[in-house]
Amino acid sequence: MLKELCLLNGASGREDAVREFIIAQIKDYCEYSVDSLGNIIAFKKGAVEPENRLMICAHMDEVAFIVNYITDDGYLKISPVGGVDPRVVVGRRVTVNGINGVIGSKAVHLLSDDEKKKAPDFEKLYVDIGAVDRKQAEKYVSLGDTVYFNSDFLEFGNGYVKSKALDDRIGCYLMIKLIKSKIKHSTYFCFNVQEEVGLRGAECSAYTVNPDVSLILEATTAADLNCVSGADRCCVLGEGPVISYMDRHTIYDKELYSSAMNCAAEIGIKAQTKTRIAGGNDAGAVQRSGNGCRVLAVSLPCRYIHSGASVVKKSDIEQTEKLLKAYLERIYD
Repeated sequence: MLKELCLLNGASGREDAVREFIIAQIKDYCEYSVDSLGNIIAFKKGAVEPENRLMICAHMDEVAFIVNYITDDGYLKISPVGGVDPRVVVGRRVTVNGINGVIGSKAVHLLSDDEKKKAPDFEKLYVDIGAVDRKQAEKYVSLGDTVYFNSDFLEFGNGYVKSKALDDRIGCYLMIKLIKSKIKHSTYFCFNVQEEVGLRGAECSAYTVNPDVSLILEATTAADLNCVSGADRCCVLGEGPVISYMDRHTIYDKELYSSAMNCAAEIGIKAQTKTRIAGGNDAGAVQRSGNGCRVLAVSLPCRYIHSGASVVKKSDIEQTEKLLKAYLERIYD
């Protein structure tokens, strides 16, 4: 199921295929509705009706690109949808409207000395779809069309997985698994849109649900590489779920943070936190919604995030599933 989710295309504001897939998975296990922005708001009845309302969130959208110009030679000029570093896209295979292409830039032997010292920005990149001129390109592509990484889903090494869109289809996957399982407390599950362009969907779904407590399931930046040491490694693949105390958008609830860490220790699974204050997720919008909401983020450590080749470890997924099941049993204790 994770493979199917990741290989679906669903940029911010274009989550239709992902939404349809998720609805097909959950429709027999819960009540659900789709709001005007495109969020799925699902309600799973549990054995106990809690006094405080709990909402679990993940976002459906992925980073991608949008076509903003077609040159006379038939090349597509693009802008990023979400936080994509231009250094990770040169030479990448992409697809637009089912048409294959490659993101290109000026050949290295034609660069000036100054140009060689810095990465090209998006204004100097283009998508080559093999068109001979603008007229031919316009038969297949229009301004405003979405360009996606054309990436396979690959298992490699000692339990590693590489794919596009692991941020945050992995959170959607975990939520689907929870909805299909028996849960102790009645819970809202929100599959949000447009997280990558400013937490927009979460702002709307949180207003609708008006939760007291919210758990955000995410993927987060890991930098456990040979050239990185100390706090700059941020978090590490193979060391279990990442439970955050703060990021650029949110200071997480201290009691929820401590109880999640204690739960992991009690059930004997690995858990870690981030050693850099970086990134952000839907918690930044949920925390400030309505009368305010206590929030906690549980994330999968992910290398090369926001690229066409993000990497996670399967053992971290398994450990996160175990933590979520145990934690949701005792979240109100």
